[in-house]
Amino acid sequence: MIKKVAVVGVGAVGGYFGGRLAARGYQTTFVARGRTLQALQSRGLVVQSPLGDLALSPSQIRSCEHLEEVGPVDLVLLGVKTWQVAELAAELAPLVTAGGVVLPLQNGIESPAQLTRALGSEHVLGGLCRIIARQTAPAEISHLGGEPEILLGALSQEQAVVEARAQAIAQALASAGVRCQVRPDIATALWEKLAFIAAFASVGAATQAPIGELRSIPETRALLALLLSEVATVAAAHAVKLPSELVPSTLSYFDKMPALATSSLQRDMAAGVPSELDALIGVIPRLGRAAGVATPCFEALHACLLPAELRVRSSAAQG
Repeated sequence: MIKKVAVVGVGAVGGYFGGRLAARGYQTTFVARGRTLQALQSRGLVVQSPLGDLALSPSQIRSCEHLEEVGPVDLVLLGVKTWQVAELAAELAPLVTAGGVVLPLQNGIESPAQLTRALGSEHVLGGLCRIIARQTAPAEISHLGGEPEILLGALSQEQAVVEARAQAIAQALASAGVRCQVRPDIATALWEKLAFIAAFASVGAATQAPIGELRSIPETRALLALLLSEVATVAAAHAVKLPSELVPSTLSYFDKMPALATSSLQRDMAAGVPSELDALIGVIPRLGRAAGVATPCFEALHACLLPAELRVRSSAAQG
């Protein structure tokens, strides 16, 4: 049974799904800092959504800055950026001492393994989310359309206890109005999501165009298809077989998205802040090279986007 939840990373993902759980009455602690923490403590959490707005007052939620203030919980919703997972993983151990689990919701495929190395497989689920949302102000989330969804599952078929926890989490999310699936093939689902976001983010960031333009221009639509095929080839080389209809089904999904939709990576790069370039785009040629698989489209796009990313990170490191 899920009673206590910690949300680590209160951006669009953590804010939306954590907010839904808190509104349903789950004891939810939001771990944040800076202006987001100040907003949570002064006015609470706001979620604007076609599926129903939320305005959670500070008395309805708990918020803190440091992980050691949280205490043991049943579920950690991990919504930080991908590059923060490895350094944060070991610090999550006190939160799961009573049998709790961490559900990573980052884009990409590497977070579950990073968490498992630090916490043990019994405390980690594979997970991903599908949501078109953005943080419009500290502790203020705007869900732009479509029905958000979480997919989760045990990383190994031998993890019966973890599988039971996955089912309990799915029930909690469903009770909070979140569509949720427990997937026995969560590794495949993670690669499917990577294919979608890597193609969408790389072409969007390179062109600074929304999906409505990318899907309607023949040349960029063809590029999206080539990128999806490259991910499928790399996945197969790493013993993950993606569905044969991956390319047409993903293009069909692109066709149903709001025309002005952009990826978080595209928005981050446009705003001049650090992005998930390596985890979402660089990872494809990196894993391709490890398996002896060529990924010329991803190689080219990653090379084109890398200078801007390095400038931003250099500037951030200098203060």
